[in-house]
Amino acid sequence: MHFISEILENYVENHTQDEPELLKELDRETHLKVLRPRMLSGHFQGRLLSLISKLKSPRYILEIGTYTGYSAICMAEGLREDGELHTIDINEELHDLQRRYFDRSGFGDRIIQHTGNALDIIPTFDTGFDLVFIDADKENYQEYFDLVITKMNPGGLILSDNVLWSGKVVEPVKPNDKSTMALLEYNEKLKNDPRVETILLPVRDGLTICRVM
Repeated sequence: MHFISEILENYVENHTQDEPELLKELDRETHLKVLRPRMLSGHFQGRLLSLISKLKSPRYILEIGTYTGYSAICMAEGLREDGELHTIDINEELHDLQRRYFDRSGFGDRIIQHTGNALDIIPTFDTGFDLVFIDADKENYQEYFDLVITKMNPGGLILSDNVLWSGKVVEPVKPNDKSTMALLEYNEKLKNDPRVETILLPVRDGLTICRVM
């Protein structure tokens, strides 16, 4: 779903920093070889994630939902020299593809992959995170948020992707549409949670930025 015209989308991308060549290659390979390539962050959102990370200059980043690794590489661009990015994905079949691009990015030694259920993995971290990106199964967004907020450093940022869900959040919800219902509840939760300052941006499929108090 296009929230602005395709002409305007193209204009926006053409007046945004160019997509790095490695990420162009990862985009192409994802579209050729991996199911549901729409899940890729892509040029515009990727540059936004990179800029947010550079502004924050995080020491520790957590990503929930790696997919093929595009967004992880974007956020790693802002890591401190002694920083680490931990990324979790349940699909072990994508592990080698992710690693190949991580190693080529120059951040390979600072990107740590975790394969499995994020609900089980997140509680094992004792690190205080400066930046978190939630981009996994929508029905567990609230659980992910509640797990990570207890591990955030003050002033840390929690980013949540796909919160507009192709516009379904403002349409009548079908009784069996659990993902849309979950996102509606999640969006309300973030708006009213006193632990964070929240803004929902109409970027791509919706991106919420929460600053932890």
